[in-house]
Amino acid sequence: MCGICGKLVEGEGAEAAVTEPLLRAMSGRMVHRGPDGEGVLVRHYRDRSIGLGHRRLSIIDLSEAGAQPMSNEDGTIWVLLNGEVYNFHELRPALEAKGHRFRSRTDTEVIVHLYEEHGESFVDHLRGMFAVAIWDEPNQRLVLARDRLGQKPLFYSESGGVFRFGSELTALLEDPALDRELDPGALVDFLTVSYIPAPASIFRGVRKLPPAHLLVREKGRSRIARYWSVDRESKWLATEGEYIEGIRERVEECTRLRLVSDVPLGALLSGGIDSSVVVAAMAGLMDAPVKTFSIGFDVKIFNELEFARGVAEKFGTDHNEFIVKPNAVEILPRLVWHFGEPFGDSSALPTFYLAEMTRRHVTVALNGDAGDETFGGYERYVATGLGVRLDRLPAALRRGMRATLRGVLGNPLHEKGIRRRLRRFSDTLLMTPQDRYFRWVSVLQKDMRHHLLSDGLRDSLNGAPEHPLLETFLRMRDGLGIHDPVERVMALDLESYLPGDLLVKMDIMTMAHSLEARSPFLDHKFVEMAASIPTRMKIRRGKTKYILKRAFAGIVPDRILGRGKMGFGVPLARWFRGELREYAREILLDPSALRRGYFREDAVTSMMDDHAEGRAFEIRTRV
Repeated sequence: MCGICGKLVEGEGAEAAVTEPLLRAMSGRMVHRGPDGEGVLVRHYRDRSIGLGHRRLSIIDLSEAGAQPMSNEDGTIWVLLNGEVYNFHELRPALEAKGHRFRSRTDTEVIVHLYEEHGESFVDHLRGMFAVAIWDEPNQRLVLARDRLGQKPLFYSESGGVFRFGSELTALLEDPALDRELDPGALVDFLTVSYIPAPASIFRGVRKLPPAHLLVREKGRSRIARYWSVDRESKWLATEGEYIEGIRERVEECTRLRLVSDVPLGALLSGGIDSSVVVAAMAGLMDAPVKTFSIGFDVKIFNELEFARGVAEKFGTDHNEFIVKPNAVEILPRLVWHFGEPFGDSSALPTFYLAEMTRRHVTVALNGDAGDETFGGYERYVATGLGVRLDRLPAALRRGMRATLRGVLGNPLHEKGIRRRLRRFSDTLLMTPQDRYFRWVSVLQKDMRHHLLSDGLRDSLNGAPEHPLLETFLRMRDGLGIHDPVERVMALDLESYLPGDLLVKMDIMTMAHSLEARSPFLDHKFVEMAASIPTRMKIRRGKTKYILKRAFAGIVPDRILGRGKMGFGVPLARWFRGELREYAREILLDPSALRRGYFREDAVTSMMDDHAEGRAFEIRTRV
C-alpha cells in the first residue's frame, strides 16, 4: 500500500516543467500513505520529460530491494504500485522460467516482468487491489491501470502536452499549473448522492480513472479502455449444498491470499455478518489468535460492540474495543483535507477513528467490504422486488395505498427505524423502477437541489439534464444487459455506490493512518462466483443474504446471522441539532462561502432552520 504520482510533459518546456522538487512535493502530500520511504525518478528525452514519485508503506519485503520506482533488469521499464497483487507467488515461477531475474521478494517486481511478456494485457494476470503506473522507455509510453472493483484510487489530468496522475487529488494540486476550475456538474452529483462518481472529480481538469480500466498515453494522445466486467449472464445452477460448499471454499481461498504479509495484521470487526465471516475464515487459517478491532459510541442505536464481542469470544480472538465520543468540530477539517473533494458519507468519521486506533496495533486489517453488493444485503433489494410486484396493481390502488401509509406513518424524524423505512418506500409507490432506485440512493431530491442552487450555478450547467447522474445510471443499467430487476440494482451498486462511496471511504480513512485495508469479498474471482448465483438464492422471502447466511450457519453465531443490517453510522442528525449547529452555520453562511455563489443564502438558512427545529430530516438513510 503506497502513494504514487507522476508528470509527463511533451513538447517545448518539458525539462523545466518536470523537476525532482515538484515530484517530491507531490509525493510529500501523501506521506500518510507511505511513511516508510520515498522514491523519485526523473528522465529527460529530446522532446519530453517524465517524472515518477512514490511513497512506500512497507508490507511485503521490508528491505531496500522493495523501493519504488522499480525497474526491469536493464532499467528500461519502470513501475509504480499502490496496492497488493495477491497472486504474485503463483506468477513468479513462470516468469523466472522465461529468464526474468528478480532482485526482491515483492509483488511489484512481478508487474514489471508481466508487462515485458504481455504488454498492456499484463493486467489480466493480476489478482488484487492496485493502481499501477508503468513507464515504457523504449516505446515512450505511459500506462495506468486500476483494479477491477476500484479499491485503489487514481486521479489524472491532461491538457495539451501535460499529463499528471496521483493517488490523491492533493498530489496533483501541488502543481501550480493545474487547472482548478470547479466542475458544477460534479457538485450537483455530490449533492445528489453524497459522493462524486468516476470519472468526474470536483475539478473540471481532473478525472478519475474508473475501476477495471486501462489508460495508455503515447504520441501525445491518451486512450482508455475497459479490461474487465462481471459476467452476469452465465449462471451457476446447483443445489443449495453445492452453493454452500463453493462459497465456503472461495471465502477461505480469498482470505488466505490476503494473509500474506511481513507486518502484523488483524481484522476490523463490526459485529455484522460480513466482517464476522471474514474473522471466522481467518481463525481457521491462522496459528495465532486473530487480532480484532471494534469501535463503539455512547449512543446505543449506533453501538454494535456487544455483537462484535460475541464473535470475538466465539473465535477466541485477541479483541480490542474502542469507545469514543467524537469531537466532530475538531475532526471534520482533517477529514475534509484527506478526501480532497466533497464527500458526504458520515460513516467516514467512525472509520477514521477505528483506523487510527487499529493502526496502533497492526499495519494490515481485513474487513467485510462488498458482502452486501455481492450477496444482496441492502433492504432496497427486497424493496425493489416488492416494488416490481406492486407495479402490477392499478395506479389508483397504489395511490390509495400511498395516501393511507402516509397518514398512518406521518413523517418520522429518526435516524433509524421501521416507520421511516416504510415511509421512504411508500413515497415511491407511483414511481418507475429507475426513479424509485434513484430516490432511494439520493440525498437531495430534484426540487430541493433546484431550491438550493444559485441561478449562476444552474446556468453554468449549460442545459444539462435535470437528472444528469440518473441518466448516467440508466446508461450503466442498459449497458449491463440484466433483466432481473433486483440483480440490476445490485449490479448498479457494484458499479457506482461501492467504488464511488464505500471503497473511497475505506481507502482514504485507513490510509490517513498508514493502515492497509483488505477485503476477501472484493476478490474479483469471488465477485464473479457471487454474480453467477441466481438472485433467488440471495434474496428469499424478504430475507437478505440467504445463501451466504446458510453457508456459515453453525460457524458464525446464530445471533449474528439473524441480525438485520445496522450500518456503520453516527448520530449525525442530533449532532446538527446540538454541538454542530452553530459550527455548521459559521461554515455555510460565512461571507467567503457565500461569495462563491454556489448556493442561495436563504435556501441554506431555511434548510438548517427546518432541520434544527425538527421540521425536516435530511440525513440520508439508505434502504
